[in-house]
Amino acid sequence: MNLPLVLVVVYTVGLTAFGIWIGRRVKGASDFFVAGRSLTWPLVGGTVLAANIGAGTTVGAAGLAYRDGISAWWWNGSAGLGTLVLAFWVGPRLWALASSRGYFTLGDYLEDRYSGTIRGLVAILLAVGTLAILAGQLIAGAAVLEVIAGLPKWQGVAIGGVAMTLYFTAGGLLSSAWVNAVQLVVLVAGFLIAMPMALSSAGGLGAIAAAPGVPVTYFDPLYSAGAFSGWTMFLLLAPGFVVSPGLVQKAFGAESVRAVRIGLGAAGVAQLAFSFLPVLLGMAARIHNPDLTNPNLVLPTVMMTALPVWIGALGLAAIFSAEVSTCDAILFMLSTSASKDLYQRFVNPSAPPDLVLRVARIAAVAGGMLGMFMAIQLSTVADALRIFYSLLIATLFVPVVGGLVFPRATSREALAGIAFGIGTLLAVYFGTDRTGWWDPGTWGLIGSAVGFGLMMVFRRKT
Repeated sequence: MNLPLVLVVVYTVGLTAFGIWIGRRVKGASDFFVAGRSLTWPLVGGTVLAANIGAGTTVGAAGLAYRDGISAWWWNGSAGLGTLVLAFWVGPRLWALASSRGYFTLGDYLEDRYSGTIRGLVAILLAVGTLAILAGQLIAGAAVLEVIAGLPKWQGVAIGGVAMTLYFTAGGLLSSAWVNAVQLVVLVAGFLIAMPMALSSAGGLGAIAAAPGVPVTYFDPLYSAGAFSGWTMFLLLAPGFVVSPGLVQKAFGAESVRAVRIGLGAAGVAQLAFSFLPVLLGMAARIHNPDLTNPNLVLPTVMMTALPVWIGALGLAAIFSAEVSTCDAILFMLSTSASKDLYQRFVNPSAPPDLVLRVARIAAVAGGMLGMFMAIQLSTVADALRIFYSLLIATLFVPVVGGLVFPRATSREALAGIAFGIGTLLAVYFGTDRTGWWDPGTWGLIGSAVGFGLMMVFRRKT
């Protein structure tokens, strides 16, 4: 009997049933979109942490650590640092506006602060990136099932995709918050048990340092091979976690500003503490499995080959849990934006709440299907995540933060920031080899800031 496969399947079915059961408590759009603004700080922190620890911060970080070593810590570290900025500065200010003005989505803030044009433009641009990051989570989940049972990629994608689509569609943020609490316990327990055992069986850090082919920079925390490696990941990832619509909208579900600060702050600190677990597992894989070529398979392979069966099964369930928990956060971002920022704002402004809720659920199902299709087309987790974070910081970071910092900023500044950001991103993407320091997302962020600033200076002069 394939024990890891049985455990993962039973676990997935149980989570899906639990999410659907919680979904019975959803009585209207407010419950679906912001959980009735009733989430206590442990639920806020748990659902945000579960969303943050996904394909990138587990499978992606382990695959990068297999190649680069300890500097892959920056993947999780950047996420944790960005979440702390959201916790103590951006999140409380946005929550206060959301509570007093009835925001359900970040798009509500963009329209109230700038215009409906900015809201719609950002929603359309981020839809592409959102599907890409959803695909990345499904690719990682499929890698787990490939290692466990030899399932082809499309079957693994379908299993993970159907599970998260079912329970999220039933209950939205309310289901996600409670399901994520369960997932987080399994996730953290699995990694805490698996890491020291895998590291010990590899002979410890000394054996890893002495292994053939290990580069001299393997234990340098400040090493970077260029874009999307080492400390440079901070430039791409941290801004995305400050303004991610999925995380901001989870914060909107908090019961108070205090719940936002403590919940998001706890999530950021916990992610910093978690950051070394997948990295050390990826480094241990250099001893256990020195010939791996697919970075997606590093983490699930070391769980299967370096640990006792029961422990490996728990670790694999933890990885699968991480991917599914992030998938529902992405579906949340996609469905709420499609229903509120596009449908209700531009297609049917007089739509009653029940109709908006129905459209959100339809968008969740459609998004799940499109994400599964894209996951089959893309090759690695890192490929998918770079698309999302590049679009996110090139279009959203400067308008959101600029709107909070500069009271006189108007839709012209926001539009210039978006236009310069996307223009610079595309120029770097198609005009360079995208190696070394030519990262499209980082340059897109710089271009967005320049466009926003130039327009502000020009308006003041005229």
